[in-house]
Amino acid sequence: MAAWLRRGVPAPDYDPTFGDRELSDGCQDILMGRWEGARDLLEKTPGEWDRRAHCIKLLADAAAGLRTVDLWSASEPHHPDAAVLRAETEVMRMFGGARDGTMPDAATLDRAAWLCYQAIDLAPADPYPWVSLLALGRLYPRGHQHMKHWWSEVQSRDPYHREGHHQALRYLSARWHGSHGQALNFAWDAALYAPDGSSLAALPLVARAEHFRHRKETEGDNALFLNGHWNEGAVRNDLRAALDRWVAHRAVPAAQDVADLNHLAHGLVQAGMINEAGEIFTLLNNRATTVPWSFTGDAEAAYVQWRDRTSGTAKG
Repeated sequence: MAAWLRRGVPAPDYDPTFGDRELSDGCQDILMGRWEGARDLLEKTPGEWDRRAHCIKLLADAAAGLRTVDLWSASEPHHPDAAVLRAETEVMRMFGGARDGTMPDAATLDRAAWLCYQAIDLAPADPYPWVSLLALGRLYPRGHQHMKHWWSEVQSRDPYHREGHHQALRYLSARWHGSHGQALNFAWDAALYAPDGSSLAALPLVARAEHFRHRKETEGDNALFLNGHWNEGAVRNDLRAALDRWVAHRAVPAAQDVADLNHLAHGLVQAGMINEAGEIFTLLNNRATTVPWSFTGDAEAAYVQWRDRTSGTAKG
């Protein structure tokens, strides 16, 4: 047992729904083989692209190992939400196979893409099937020739779509089909043009965290200049921009703010900006995500250590 746990320090809250009770119930329904809860939930989110994206992603994750969504789609073949969720679920399955060492072949990937296009036909205003295609494009061995088109379709429906930007960033990263420079330039552009109050101001921090993880995995813990990754002046500029452009203007919390605030808190403590990190931990209110804390060691222990240190409650 970890020392901090033996001392009775409260464990972080790892609720992936970030407090969305309806979403939690919908995911439980999926796991129990019922799709009616997911249908009712998604029917409440037309045009609410931020929460809708969060719901679709978690519902699909719950459904990936089951046939629940496939049964819904078969029962209501013309239901747009069923088609959108089935497409994302199939993309999740493709990534699940890749993680298990079974990379899907081109025909299998093309079938998943066809499901995305089917969802597009049934839900033409929804950006999410295009986001699903952006994610799927990473699994093609040399990337996909239509990525620019898919990205433009997302932007035409929601120019500041949080999940779309994160999927495009991953595609452009050194881990997949680009480089750290490409990913960081993309993130800087997104942060620059996003309106005040948008969490896209924190996207450069996501790019930097992903680059750190990639270098650590490919070059090892002793990679050149890895220890100074978060100490560059440009990193501090990105951190201050996220505080000034996003947090200072943050009004109504977005569905995935907890994930983005964890990235911001992680970057701040790594850069030694402890006072600023304390403010973010206060906003988080003990809500944690594994990423990006896992990139630098034991995720839960690191979160607790910095949470308590910045709040002045850490014990020796």
